[in-house]
Parts: sequence; structure tokens; C-alpha cells
Amino acid sequence: MKNRCAARLRSLGPIMATVGVALVFTGASSATSPPPKFPLKLKTADGVVTIMKRPARIVSLSATATEDLYAVGAGKQVVAVDSYSTYPRQAPRTHLSGFTPNIEAIAKYRPDLVLIDTDANHIVRELGKVGIPVLVEPPAANLNSVYAEITQIAEATGHAQPATRVNTNIRRQVAAIVRAVPRPATPLTVYHELDQHFYSATSRTFIGQMYKLFGLVNIADKAKGSATYPQLSAEYIIASNPDLIVLADTVCCGQTRAAVAARPGWSGIAAVKSGEVVPVNDSIASEWGPRIVLFLKAVASAVKTLEGPAK
Repeated sequence: MKNRCAARLRSLGPIMATVGVALVFTGASSATSPPPKFPLKLKTADGVVTIMKRPARIVSLSATATEDLYAVGAGKQVVAVDSYSTYPRQAPRTHLSGFTPNIEAIAKYRPDLVLIDTDANHIVRELGKVGIPVLVEPPAANLNSVYAEITQIAEATGHAQPATRVNTNIRRQVAAIVRAVPRPATPLTVYHELDQHFYSATSRTFIGQMYKLFGLVNIADKAKGSATYPQLSAEYIIASNPDLIVLADTVCCGQTRAAVAARPGWSGIAAVKSGEVVPVNDSIASEWGPRIVLFLKAVASAVKTLEGPAK
């Protein structure tokens, strides 16, 4: 379990506000855009990728890319996904790893397109040697990055038009969720827990920006150490007295409301006393696909409860 938590932290590392947004050479799709023509040239975080034909055998080594593929209708083209791709359930999950990709193991699936979120083990170069194009879709910097990646994945797989529908749906849901949560006169504070060793995420990360949508003050922002994913101390968290605690370590590390309340000194924290310790499935809290709306709904519900009836 400890190793699984460490792997999650490594995967979260690149999710910073400075990450570039991948752009499609052919431009963003619209409801009236014609189907993409192949060969197709795409500009990615790792350079220009040429996809000679509509992919029929796709391997995804990114949990978010897997979700995006199925969201835009490319699920039937997917022949294998990595061990962290737990959604949707019908995805052909394997022992493949996006952290330590094995070129020979990937090549056995005879893919004509591989999706990853980081160029681990120089996978782009190595697969390129055997003629397999690799699309790098890095951790999102913000919601615009989310929409751009969905658009590009749709273009790359021959599903440009569904991307418009998916992105429009996400935008509408995000707007409705945020609009339904009034800003309190005194901002509420939040502690986002990545694992039981108190690693957190600041406002410079993608997940930190989601909290800013509700006007929440992130206690990790003033902590010493990493500007993105600092390791806080129990003493610092207790002293910060957050109004809201969000547990993104329920699956990896078995954390619960009861476990948090039982920690020495934590029973006096405002969030624990009010019951606003919110457990969220790890994958929903650490990925940046369409299910980000589920994370926002969980946070919005807690914030509305803390604010009480609108006056």
C-alpha cells in the first residue's frame, strides 16, 4: 500500500499551472467540423506527432487519457490500458505501467497509437523506432487544458465532433456547480490530503485551482517546502484549523473520517468538529478528465453546508 501511495505522488508531481497546453494543428473542433483527415499532424508537449491512419489499436498508459478516450467514443479502438486506468470498468486493464513503461510489453499489443502523460523511459523515442506514434497528454494546468486534451484525443482517434459535446457538458456542469455556491463573507480554509503522511497540494496545482473556483483558502499555500506538493506536519495542519478537509487517499491509503478524527489533536479541528471531512475516490481527485465534475460536486456540497442557509 505504501508503494502505491508513493506512485500516486509521483504521478501528481507534474500537475502544475506552468504546464503547456497541447494544441491541434488543425484547430479546435466544433459541432460542424468535418471528420479529421489522415495522415494527421498534431502538436503535443513532446513535439509534432504524425498519425498516418485512424487508429484501430490504441494503448493508453494514462488513466485520464483512458477516460477521455471512452468519453469521446473511441473505447472500441482501445486494446490495452495501464494498471491505474480503473475507469471505465470495461477498459481492458493490464499490468502495463505508465511510470516505468516496458517497450516490449507495449509492442505485444501491436498498437498504432499509444497515449501517455509523461515521456518516461524515453518511450516516445523508443516506440518511434518501431513506427508507433505516441501522443503525450501531460497533466492539465487548468480547465482549458482539460478541454484542449479532450479535443486533441478526439482528433487523433477520429472522433472530433463528440469532443465538442463532451467539453460543452463539462463547461455547463462546472459553471452550474460554482454558481450554486455563494461566496462567504469570510473565506473558508481547506486542507487537501494526498496521503496519510500529510502531503498536500497548493493553489499552483490543477487540483488547487479547483478549490479557488469556490474562493477557498488553501492552507498548503503558506507551508514551507514544495510550491506544488508540500509535505505538511500534523502540527501545522492543527494550527491552521481548516474548515474543510478533503481526503484524496481513501483508496490508496485507507483514510476515513473516523481515522482522521482519531489522530492525536485532530478532534479539535473545525472540519472534524463540523463533520466536513470529505472522502473522495483517489482517481477522481487525481485525474483531470470529465469526472472532475464529481470532485467539484463533493467540494461544493461541503462548502454549502458550512456556509449554511443563504441570507
